[in-house]
Amino acid sequence: MEEQDLQAENKNYAEILEKAEAIVIDAIAETMDLYGVTPTVGRLYGVLYFSEDPMTLNQMSSSLGMSKPSMSTGIHSLVDIEMVQKVWRKGERRDLYKAEKDFFVSFISFFCKKWDRELSTNLQAIEKATEQLNTLVENPDVPDDIHQKAKKDLQLLEESTKYYLWLKKLVHAFRSKDLFKMIEEFDGE
Repeated sequence: MEEQDLQAENKNYAEILEKAEAIVIDAIAETMDLYGVTPTVGRLYGVLYFSEDPMTLNQMSSSLGMSKPSMSTGIHSLVDIEMVQKVWRKGERRDLYKAEKDFFVSFISFFCKKWDRELSTNLQAIEKATEQLNTLVENPDVPDDIHQKAKKDLQLLEESTKYYLWLKKLVHAFRSKDLFKMIEEFDGE
């Protein structure tokens, strides 16, 4: 095979590789709204995902044709949700970034962080509301209709607390990887 033919064939292979990566990058960009980021930021994650080496903002900017300021905003969004990490390399003065390539790690980090926020916010609210509702239930001077509504509200909060305690266990099962072990055991049956 001549050198020119070999180069043409290699170029064809490189184009196939690029198209295959683009298919996945497009799908990632399309679904990143689940993580609260735009398709453009999803595309940025996709480029980092397929990059073998960490990239600088300049490299990402030229790869995607985005401005450096919007690239910086996008990368910080991805760092915040722990899908990208800043890395250090000796002799490199610019910030380098790499994608978290283990989707299990990304999933656990992202959703557990969201669930922790839900747990904290709602359990604190339930605790404060329960105190106030208990004062209404325990006070003999409260009109009967308010007394009955306060009792019903307390029951509702008791039921929702069961959910939040379950969610707390779920978060623990994800972080400890116990849930993954259970699923693997289930798959093995």
